[in-house]
Order: sequence, then C-alpha cells, then structure tokens
Amino acid sequence: MTALAARRLEVRFGRARAVDGVELEIGSGEIVALVGESGCGKTTLARALLGLVKPTAGSVEHLSRPLGYARREMRGFRRRVQLVLQDPTGSLNPRHTVYEAVAEGLRIHGIHDREEERVADALAKAGMRPPERFFLRYPHELSGGQRQRVVIAGALVLEPSVLVADEPVSSLDASVRGEILALLLRLRDQLGLSVLVVTHDLGLAWNIADRVAVMYLGRIVESGATADVLLNPRHPYTKALLSVVPEVSRMAPVVLRGETPDPSRIPAGCRFRPRCPLYASGLPAEVAARCETEPLPVLPAELGHHAACHALTP
Repeated sequence: MTALAARRLEVRFGRARAVDGVELEIGSGEIVALVGESGCGKTTLARALLGLVKPTAGSVEHLSRPLGYARREMRGFRRRVQLVLQDPTGSLNPRHTVYEAVAEGLRIHGIHDREEERVADALAKAGMRPPERFFLRYPHELSGGQRQRVVIAGALVLEPSVLVADEPVSSLDASVRGEILALLLRLRDQLGLSVLVVTHDLGLAWNIADRVAVMYLGRIVESGATADVLLNPRHPYTKALLSVVPEVSRMAPVVLRGETPDPSRIPAGCRFRPRCPLYASGLPAEVAARCETEPLPVLPAELGHHAACHALTP
C-alpha cells in the first residue's frame, strides 16, 4: 500500500515553480531518500507532502486517498504524518523538559489518557533508556544525538505511520550519524514506519534508503531502487552528484557549471541543459535540438529505474 504520494504535484510562489510536476510514492514500511542540491525544491516538496504548503496543482495522497485541507481532516493527517527537523537544538524549547517536549504533541491533539506511559514508550523507542531518567532534563543537558532522539520521540508519541525527516543527521557529529540512521532503520523494521528522508547526501541514501528520487529544479530527474540509481546512474545530474561521494563512486569528480538556476526562470527545453556535461561535450544534432526545445517528462512514480534525459531516449 502507498503510505504517502505526490500526484503531478506543483507548488508555485508567484513565477517561481518550486515543485513542477512531481510523481512520488512512499510505500508502507519503505524508506525513500529525496536527494538534490540546496534550492532544488526538495524541502518545498516535503512541506507539501506534510500539508504545510497547499499545492498549486496536483494532489497529495495519504493511504491512497486525496488529502483534504479542512481543519478536521488536517488534524487527523498531521497525527499520522510527522515531521523530524534537521536541527534538534532549534526544534526543542530550551525552557521545556524532555517530558514536556515529548508530551506536547499529545496535548495539542487532545490525547490525555496514559500520558506518562506514552511519553516513556516513545522515548524508549527512540533509544532513550531508561526513559524516566531523562524526564526532567533540559535540552542543554543532552548531547546532540540525544536531542535528536528526543525530537524523534516527540514524533513517535503520536503513533504516526509516516515520518518525513528533513536532513535528520546533518547537524550531528559523524560518530552519532550512524546511530540515528540505525534508529530510523530499526523503527522501520519494528513499527512498519514509512520514512521520507530529505537530504543532499547520497552517501546517507546509500546507507538507509530502499529507493532514491533525485530532484533538480523542481522535478524528479531519476528514481529507482537505491542500488540501481547509485551503482548504475543514468542521468548526468545523478552522475555528477555521485562523483563526489567516495564511498559510493569511483568516478572522477564532475564539476557542474554555475549555480542551481532560479525556479522563476526555468530554461527552455531540458532544465539541466545549461549545466549538463553531456550536452556541453557535444551531442548529435537531433538530440541537442530536443535538449534545447523539449521539456523533460514527468517521471512515473511506479517501481522501476527511471531517468528523464533526452540523450537516453530514442
């Protein structure tokens, strides 16, 4: 079953097409990594999937049903789909104890029964054992990894079916990153959680994800099983990102020209063309003409290895 999905999703801010026709599915008990450079639209896509941004076009589906934006519908949805932010220090109120931080979601949703038991259980699932030992501690008394576990416990206390984790380990020391990634894998296996991990780090995707979706300038340009995408990348953008990840790739580093373009000025034809090493190296005239005039297709969300590149299609 599909836990969460984007269907031809678009999010525009004025002329800026932050999300520009995206098909994406997160299956039940599956971890999907959404990767790309800063500014590619992945955080906006995540916020739209969370119901925090209303789409300009297309839809979000939860458990195969279109998401409604009425207050009552959103209340139930936000209990089942929880966000884990990248900065645990900024996510936690320094004046609140660990207990208060984890219990906050229960109180917002009007869940008053067995509060202490629920908080203790969530902390234990997040690896804070024995949980009672941490109840009265404040964020400044915890390590970075412990603070991130408290943030995760605050999501788990509502018994969600989906976690959306935005750069969940980017602010942590290397020694702690592996522990948090192992925790997410354990939660997937033990609780059947579905997880969307938003990251710029393909190495992280290699270590945790079942599938990878690579995003460029508002659109998915390659998707598939992690091993397929990272061991046999097809799109030149994916190859460039992989070339600087030593634990995944043995390719020489590929330096992309320029910065990620402005989403309010998406180039004609292939949106990656101005930075594409393949186009710059010279393509057959008929292929180059397609790159210059034909927009990239919207990749399907179905299982399989898909890439949107005119040089790869007959």
